[in-house]
Amino acid sequence: MLVKGSNHLEALSRTRTVVFDKTGTLTKGVFEVTAVHPESLDERGLLHLAAHVERYSTHPVGNSLRRAYPDEADDCSVEDVQEVPGQGVRARVNGRTVCVGNPAMMESVGAAWHPCNRHGTIIHVAIDGEYAGHVVIADVVKPSAREAVAELRRAGVRRTVMLTGDDRGTADLVARELGLDEAWGGLLPADKVARVEALIEEGRGGKLAFVGDGINDAPVLARADVGIAMGAMGSDAAIEAADVVLMDDDPLKIAKAIRISRRCLGIVRQNIAFAIGVKLLCLALGALGYANMWFAVFADVGVMVLAVLNAMRALFVRNL
Repeated sequence: MLVKGSNHLEALSRTRTVVFDKTGTLTKGVFEVTAVHPESLDERGLLHLAAHVERYSTHPVGNSLRRAYPDEADDCSVEDVQEVPGQGVRARVNGRTVCVGNPAMMESVGAAWHPCNRHGTIIHVAIDGEYAGHVVIADVVKPSAREAVAELRRAGVRRTVMLTGDDRGTADLVARELGLDEAWGGLLPADKVARVEALIEEGRGGKLAFVGDGINDAPVLARADVGIAMGAMGSDAAIEAADVVLMDDDPLKIAKAIRISRRCLGIVRQNIAFAIGVKLLCLALGALGYANMWFAVFADVGVMVLAVLNAMRALFVRNL
């Protein structure tokens, strides 16, 4: 765990609300295609176009589509690839404009999309503004995610929330599986910032921490009281914007980081109280004529040595 400053450590110790991104944070970000529902093409043709467009995407969804259609070495011409933040990817394939993304992208090109009752991430495809179908992709929850949420409650966190760009049904399903208090789906990056600001204004005491990993999470990480980024899979933008970085992407480390921060702040308060107390005692005894030079030396150097020895207890965090 990398904490970028003592002020962030102090804010972390006062955290009472933890907000999670879903993909890559609570889930592995390992997607698999579970269903293909074409409208104007066959299943292979729909996967073919989606895989070609997502070939240039850095999102885990792109990897799953490429695995579902591995035969990219064909004669297709893919040009003018544009990644639209919070929506998807647009490109020209063999002279036709193909858009692959969420409902917001379909609406932006005027495609008459329709919802799917399957749980998972729904990837819609439009060709020249005409709806061509959708692909259902399911993510895998991290094995330690549910335990991480339980550990946060034991660490004194009062509220756990998940924000995701996936549909509301998928968000509710993951929230129930992990035991989260709230879940909000279908959010764009700007919507996540607005939701975090609303949660901060609601208060409930303490600070708010946001946990994310993608480039779309960077604005929210910067806006939260404490931004926590996944360091292994996380984007450079997210790591740069975060105040705390988890180098192994394990959400269990969040509760441990909170406990470590509280232990460190407790030791700091002990040292302050001890140092001031000994100084005041030395002044009182000196004014009454009972303190000699050796007592003054102890009140100065001795207190410093004892404070350093006490601070070394922060190194022992295995049982936290």
